[in-house]
Amino acid sequence: MTIGTYEVPIWAKQGWLLPLDNLGADYDVDDLLPAIRSGLTGDDGKLYAAPFYGESSMVMYRKDLIEKAGLTMPDAPTWEFINEAARKMTDRATGINGICLRGKAGWGENMAFLTATSNAFGARWFDENWKPQFDQPEWKNTLDMYVKLMNDAGPQGASSNGFNENLALFQQGKCGMWIDATVAASFVTNPKDSTVADKVGFALAPDTGLGKRGNWLWAWNLAVPAGSQKAEAAEKFIAWATGKEYANLVASKEGWANVPPGTRTSLYENPEYQKAAPFAKMTLDSINAADPKNPSVKPVPYVGVQFVAIRIPGPRHHGRPALLDSACRPDDGRRRPRSGPQPPNAK
Repeated sequence: MTIGTYEVPIWAKQGWLLPLDNLGADYDVDDLLPAIRSGLTGDDGKLYAAPFYGESSMVMYRKDLIEKAGLTMPDAPTWEFINEAARKMTDRATGINGICLRGKAGWGENMAFLTATSNAFGARWFDENWKPQFDQPEWKNTLDMYVKLMNDAGPQGASSNGFNENLALFQQGKCGMWIDATVAASFVTNPKDSTVADKVGFALAPDTGLGKRGNWLWAWNLAVPAGSQKAEAAEKFIAWATGKEYANLVASKEGWANVPPGTRTSLYENPEYQKAAPFAKMTLDSINAADPKNPSVKPVPYVGVQFVAIRIPGPRHHGRPALLDSACRPDDGRRRPRSGPQPPNAK
């Protein structure tokens, strides 16, 4: 089954997933990126899902337009710089929007971006006593900045734009900057699809000088349900589909730039990948910069950058009280990848 980073530790704790104890001697679990692996590991230290691809978020920008604006993009920009650059790059007469950001409603769309961004402004979902904080100045500052920036430098109809719409705009040369999933880097640099493939640069997600960046952490993973009748075959498939040799297979068919990113240290140490993927270093740096256990400036009682899991009493099950985990999020169904490489189907 395909499962997201949010669900894995919850389902593992409930006993709904089988531990992946037999991936094989050559699988090399220790090669999995620590930031990704930690979210797929249960309280018992066992791996309950294997990542097919992982991502954070980062700035993708037009190097030619930033130069034309008389600016130099830092590797670690601030939101102050992003605001200045977006407005200077905007040229309504030629259809250039300084920045494209998710506006389409839904947790897997604009709320993924906004809730991650809010951390950079010091916002929290709850304080340490689980008191909601959405009426605090940090949230207002986040939303005020976002709305004003989109009005001044974003595309018309931005409230209808999600990942795919902004991807199309950027590939067509209509965005100066786009802050979104690191997995999009291979799409915007692919000359078969992107008219600006050779003009794209990358930077970390912005901060506000408070010590936190607004970048999320996510992975789509393969796991074995506890009730599976074919657990051995499923784990064998997972070992193949998320192993090193699968990356080599994709590279031989599609090129190194299109290998599923964000899962293994060895991929980012591979000279062929580094040469083919100009976004490799910034993707890795972005993933490593995400901190789900300490997502905001002030302490929080929850784990998660763009989501929060709350333990609440559930209905009784077989005479015993059950615990249900509920995400504090609007759910638009980003339960399967909206974009990027898809997990292969077992045949």
